[in-house]
Amino acid sequence: MSTARDAALAFARAQQPRFLDQYQEFLTIPSVSTDPAYAADVQRAAAWVADRLRAAGVTRVEIFPTSLHPVVFGSWLGAGPAAPTVLIYGHYDVQPTDPLALWESDPFTPTLVGDFIHARGASDMKGQVTAVLNGVEAALHAGGLPVNLKFLIEGEEEIGSPSLPDFIAGQRELLASSFSLNADAGGLVNGIPAIGYALRGLTYYDLYVYGPARDLHSGGFGGVIHNPAQALCELITGMHDASGRVTLPGFYDKVRSLSAEERAELARLPFTDDHFRQQAGVTHLWGEAGFSAVERIGARPTLEVNGLLSGFTGEGSKTVLPASALAKISMRLVPDQDPREVKEQLLRYLESHAPPTVRCEVRELNVAYPVLTDRAMPEVRALQDALQTVWGVAPVFTRGGGTVPVVADLKHLLNIDSVLTGFSQPGDRIHSPNERQYLPNWSRGAEAIIHFLYNLGA
Repeated sequence: MSTARDAALAFARAQQPRFLDQYQEFLTIPSVSTDPAYAADVQRAAAWVADRLRAAGVTRVEIFPTSLHPVVFGSWLGAGPAAPTVLIYGHYDVQPTDPLALWESDPFTPTLVGDFIHARGASDMKGQVTAVLNGVEAALHAGGLPVNLKFLIEGEEEIGSPSLPDFIAGQRELLASSFSLNADAGGLVNGIPAIGYALRGLTYYDLYVYGPARDLHSGGFGGVIHNPAQALCELITGMHDASGRVTLPGFYDKVRSLSAEERAELARLPFTDDHFRQQAGVTHLWGEAGFSAVERIGARPTLEVNGLLSGFTGEGSKTVLPASALAKISMRLVPDQDPREVKEQLLRYLESHAPPTVRCEVRELNVAYPVLTDRAMPEVRALQDALQTVWGVAPVFTRGGGTVPVVADLKHLLNIDSVLTGFSQPGDRIHSPNERQYLPNWSRGAEAIIHFLYNLGA
């Protein structure tokens, strides 16, 4: 097997110019999933991925339509029915480019700047997808893989993957695997490779507060009618106490505590309070007392106000007492919180705190479950060894503050865990103008995938 591994590594290094050309070609496709104007380009990106899988040696490749954007499936089962199967996840869609004026080069014309490549999707996630596929092609070319491979590459991740749960539920047999590899859930931390083992869940609501039947003159009704905007602000203010804890009844009942080992591992991360202050452009941090900033982001739940709207917000003045007010509220959840229970906690809070002078309505927008992976899994150890071999330093374990819905979907619908990593960097400006990927990490990523796949047979 070491001979095959060495041959795969040699092939990947020799093919770097071709791999880079393919990567740049992929980046020219404006596969913006949220905008119907790009629907044909999204289809074109799916076809590109399918062709790339075939060229890599994947024996079965299909494009499945969904209610919105297609899913690309592939499989290579050459290791035999007794061997484990890896389900490799990725997405080919990208974020919009706005604000376009802030880009230093055309977002869909890949531009090399030193060791970086700039383009929309360069890091999130076309860079990660191509790095993985380059490693897979090299391994398949060398032969002797100890595992079977399946691929699930979707086109809706940047809009919340609305079609994916139904697709997974309807294709359980096709997608059945031993575990999943997801390279969209982590990156390098100051040059140190990382493995994610936890992701926060999400629940998102529109909270409406209604008062009078119509907007009123504040001179004629102010002081007599309870202003819905004021009532909403009072409700929001009461959702946290003075120490930064969320006050919804029962909110922390199922929150899993951090072990001493986990706290020590998270403390290895080079993210100080100064780092977060500089990144955010603030002079002081805020949050739940008793936890470091890294722990708050990865291991503690939060409640955030994402937007507020009420009354007159145009230029100049208008003395109006608004008929209603809206707050967009999201909560990041940690194991073992259940989004359904958290919604009930929000409703109980409103029932006990909303005054009789207004009426509240909650509309649910998004739900995703938190995920926790066992760091002792053999597959995690195989990745740990692969990353250390390539980068020459032991990877750090991270808990992601964000949400990757597919990880929870695969756990709940296929009963498989996900191994989480990536080859991006914190400064890659994903979702922002001038997105980029550090090419040496991209090349190392392919080699790490090669080592990982062969490690699984060790």
